[in-house]
Amino acid sequence: MTEREPTGTTPAALDPGSLARHRAALGEPWKPVEIARINESVVRMALIHGEFPWHAHAEDEMFLGYEGEFDLETERGTVRIRPHEFHVVPAGVRHRPVAVKPAVTLLFERIETRQYGDLERP
Repeated sequence: MTEREPTGTTPAALDPGSLARHRAALGEPWKPVEIARINESVVRMALIHGEFPWHAHAEDEMFLGYEGEFDLETERGTVRIRPHEFHVVPAGVRHRPVAVKPAVTLLFERIETRQYGDLERP
């Protein structure tokens, strides 16, 4: 039996990932960084601070708290996300993350998911 080659296309696919290393490399808020690909999905890490615009996606999106806490406002109500807690926003549900103090989240979504959803910016 031969060892299977990694299928991901990011450096994380070849290197055991370190969340702390990716966290240290984050720059300004709202600029997600891709840290891994799994089949047709991607894991992104983002620094969030302030209010993100309301938007929706054509696919589900999962937020996992990594550092700090933030509110995930949705048209169905608000969920507080703390480290190690997660929430899945179903496809088509308008939402926005809001962080009074800087926080970090991991985003689990399809590779083609656009950051601003129906409000995509150039």
